[in-house]
Amino acid sequence: MAERSVIVTGGAGGLGGAVVRALRDSGWRVIAPVRPGSAGRLPDGVIAVEADLTVKTDVEAAVDTAAGEPGAPLRAVVNLVGGFAMGGKVHETPVEDFEAMLRLNLRPTYLVTAAALPHLVEAGGGSIVCVSSRAALAPFPGAAGYVTAKAAVLAFADAVAVEYKKQGVRVNTVLPSVIDTPLNRDEQPGADTSRWVTPDEIATVIEFLAGDASAPTSGARIPVYGQS
Repeated sequence: MAERSVIVTGGAGGLGGAVVRALRDSGWRVIAPVRPGSAGRLPDGVIAVEADLTVKTDVEAAVDTAAGEPGAPLRAVVNLVGGFAMGGKVHETPVEDFEAMLRLNLRPTYLVTAAALPHLVEAGGGSIVCVSSRAALAPFPGAAGYVTAKAAVLAFADAVAVEYKKQGVRVNTVLPSVIDTPLNRDEQPGADTSRWVTPDEIATVIEFLAGDASAPTSGARIPVYGQS
């Protein structure tokens, strides 16, 4: 039986599958909130909870499930949920499209983290891992909403790391470059994918940050760029 639990958002996605497998295989009880009908995309042994992670009550119910096993208290949160949409220059981008990137990338991270923090504190501490993007530090044209949202994730993680340090909660952020997923290959035909970072490579870093081996580390911004 697992002795600790972790909640992983985006567990049914291209990166998420590698992350939940890595955590499951290292002995965690893994809970993954998913959209209705997506539970079948999760690896065996991962506990699915249907939830809309932009809705506060759904998030709280999912976190309660993750924290609901007395023998395996919630000790880690991995915030993977997010998304990308290309746009035009700022003056060509409707504010609704700009705000949609914030809602997709920042709101779930905020809601899940806020709901989980009391459980982590009660358990004596734990780890939160957030996923930003290299674009937060090196923007590119046509993606102001995405860049802003990922920069906001980075700033939010830094703020939580400071606020909860004395209560034993660590918060770190990974910043991937282009991830080698089927979707990205489809959208970028002809790209040199040998330079991209793989989901398994990122999952190894996230597993380390979630676990006790990284206990001295909080407030880190960790590049996971592969060869790009």
